[in-house]
Amino acid sequence: MRTRRPAVAGLFYPARPAALLTAVQTLLGEVDAAPAPAVAAVAPHAGYVYSGRTAAEVFARLVVPRRCVVVAPNHTGRADAAHGGSVFAVGVFLTPMGDVPVDETLAAALLARCVYLEDDPAAHLVEHAVEVELPFLLARRPDVAVVPVVVGWDDWPRSRALGEALAAVVRESSEPVLLVASSDMNHYESAAVGERKDRLALAEIERLDGERLLAVTRQQRVSMCGRVPAAAVLHAARLLGATRGELVHYSHAGMATGDDRRVVGYAGVIVR
Repeated sequence: MRTRRPAVAGLFYPARPAALLTAVQTLLGEVDAAPAPAVAAVAPHAGYVYSGRTAAEVFARLVVPRRCVVVAPNHTGRADAAHGGSVFAVGVFLTPMGDVPVDETLAAALLARCVYLEDDPAAHLVEHAVEVELPFLLARRPDVAVVPVVVGWDDWPRSRALGEALAAVVRESSEPVLLVASSDMNHYESAAVGERKDRLALAEIERLDGERLLAVTRQQRVSMCGRVPAAAVLHAARLLGATRGELVHYSHAGMATGDDRRVVGYAGVIVR
């Protein structure tokens, strides 16, 4: 069986199973909200000491179905896929909390629907942006199966096509599917500048306008690493009948470090 071993265990989150489970359960337990079904979500993927609270605010509010698609940016640039649309289509992601199988049927359906995607396991080997979401999904749904997707393009036509493909496979699925866009927000500017820029991006996310999200982040130089995954997922959610994204939590790294000079922003959004 094809396996993908953890790349950032012990760096972004605890490597020991008991410590990781405790960390995730503690973060989720601090959220005072009842879980409910959702079409999609946007969640951060930084180290848990920085973005874990924001991620927990998202996942604690979700009824997580067995099938999930996690769409993330390709930070490493490592990809064999011609268009940089890389699916880990067969096998299992290993985590300290347990194995997360790939939903191979759903992955095959997505590959068939989008010409910009390929089965490209090499792109996933050291990419952290899917991996960091998995312990939260496992804690909420122990039998979860995922379709891990990382993308390396930055244009709307391919993002729109991915969104249309995501919507199609969700419609055709015999059971519910949750779409998760993995993204941090603006990077390495002061907290004041970062919050201002992030508000511009979040306004488009809340409107489910993927095309405008890409335009605004480009025009205003908002260094949101997962803007393409978010744009595609938002477009899919709109096609599936969602009407609004709700910002449930916002934070930045300076809240953990006490240094507001160069921070990364984190936003948690639920789409219904």
